[in-house]
Amino acid sequence: MFIDGKRVFLAGATGMVGSGIMNYLLGNFPSVQIHAAYYKNTRPFIRDKRVKYIYGDLRSKKDCQKVAKGCDCAVMAAANTSGAGVLTSQPWQQLNDNVIMNSQMLSAFHQQKIKRVVYIGSATLYQECDRPIKENELDFNQDPHPSYLGIGWATRFIEKICKFWHENGGMEIIIVRAANVFGPFARFNPQTSNFIPAIIRKAVDRQDPFEVWGSPKVCRDVIYIEDFARAIVMMLDREQIKFDIFNVGSDTKTTVGEVVSWALKYAGHKPSEVRYLSDKPTTIKFRMLDCAKAKELLGWQPQYAVEEGVKKTLQWWLENRRYWKR
Repeated sequence: MFIDGKRVFLAGATGMVGSGIMNYLLGNFPSVQIHAAYYKNTRPFIRDKRVKYIYGDLRSKKDCQKVAKGCDCAVMAAANTSGAGVLTSQPWQQLNDNVIMNSQMLSAFHQQKIKRVVYIGSATLYQECDRPIKENELDFNQDPHPSYLGIGWATRFIEKICKFWHENGGMEIIIVRAANVFGPFARFNPQTSNFIPAIIRKAVDRQDPFEVWGSPKVCRDVIYIEDFARAIVMMLDREQIKFDIFNVGSDTKTTVGEVVSWALKYAGHKPSEVRYLSDKPTTIKFRMLDCAKAKELLGWQPQYAVEEGVKKTLQWWLENRRYWKR
């Protein structure tokens, strides 16, 4: 295995995706060492002698070089993300930080002679499509959905920078177009959470009447964090892949109405009324990813049904809501 015995730089180590990847690495590669970058309010919470936490602002090239120094490979899991409310009211919030962070990291990796990298982007770069979309169907002649115009084009730009470093710097880079990832250590703050943690929190709080933004028919490709983390590590460990792009999602259609039903079921909450609020901020109505490429080339398959993932996430929130403030 390529990873075992290596030193892995992990950006975004204290976020949901980063912590999921860290737990998978620690649980499956006994000799791995991790340089875990964190910044400001995202304090470390996973303790292991194989993890070295390093404070740094990834918008600073100097800090990027500091945290990545001495590493063999890297996972770029740092991102400025938010829910529909912020996306619609302040769409610029995600733009600059994500472009600057990822540009500075790639430049620092080159200077630190880090050869192998996984960049985690998102499906926001795709144009609207009424069926599962494949990697090679991205159309640069069409904008992303209006809700994702800024972050979608930023993600397209970062992918081009990745290709530049591969072709001009010899860096092995695997690009991930991620579906909606959910699970433990997500943001449950109502101001910044994505729709699954937001619905779970309302169910646990026994909100009545139960209010949901948008329509129950809104469809998303969502994936539980353990399945997502396993896919990322498989990509990092697959030496023969030097440059490629993969969709990573559950490959199943999940509606907002189904998530509401599962959250209420496992919270044991039976509200007198469920209200779907059409006047609240919403984003794209349909998004599904075709993940056949990851399955074929990596031998990866999601192991958790979305309902099971919702149940596990709700149980985690019940056990940890008193101290988890994000």
